Amino acid sequence: MGIAERRQREKEQRKTGIVDAAERLFFSRSYEDVSMEDIAREVELNKATIYLYFKNKETLFATIVLRGIRILTESYTGCMEKQVPGIVKVTLMGQAYYRFAQEYPDYLRLIHFYGSERFSRENPYAAEIGKGYGTCRLILADAIAEGIDDGTIRADLDPFLTSMYLMISFMGILSMENRWKLVIEAEGFNYEQFASEFFRFIIPAIASGEGTCNVDFAGFELPGFLLTESILPEGEQEKRS
Repeated sequence: MGIAERRQREKEQRKTGIVDAAERLFFSRSYEDVSMEDIAREVELNKATIYLYFKNKETLFATIVLRGIRILTESYTGCMEKQVPGIVKVTLMGQAYYRFAQEYPDYLRLIHFYGSERFSRENPYAAEIGKGYGTCRLILADAIAEGIDDGTIRADLDPFLTSMYLMISFMGILSMENRWKLVIEAEGFNYEQFASEFFRFIIPAIASGEGTCNVDFAGFELPGFLLTESILPEGEQEKRS
């Protein structure tokens, strides 16, 4: 390995170390409670060195947000590649979002916080973050379009609008404020029950009817957004049986 290659590798390793250190701090504290000085101490570097790699704290934070979005995008891509009907892919993507929230709650928290108005769109990572989240929605829209083509999703629905409805619903449920969870609990339910009912509520609204009758949803049950019983309308259940 030449000197130039070695220096480049060391530079990349140092940059990764800075991001890892910042991630630990942002995962354990709020955005306001983390300073560039804190990050420098965590990674055992001079603060001036940090600024050689990242313009400011916001840029570092965005780098970590991008890590989380890439994980979610990979999950959506995996769902899209499965050889199943379109409506099942839609369900799997909702479940993938739920698993992401359960396995990577800190990434989800940072992603949602980054979506607030406080961050500058001039951040060099802003466009990439927007593109990443947009990719997830586009993959979902493609699954909806497949469902329309294979007859499992209503043909009168627009894939773009439906994907927006679903993504916003996913985000709303999985980032629900505690005060709303308390309202649910006051009625004798818990948050997990509430989340698990989502697809029993939404699938009949987008299902085509005839095509969906031939889909065995039970074979695709996963933790989160559970399909614990038939989600087809009563009339469709009778046709299927």
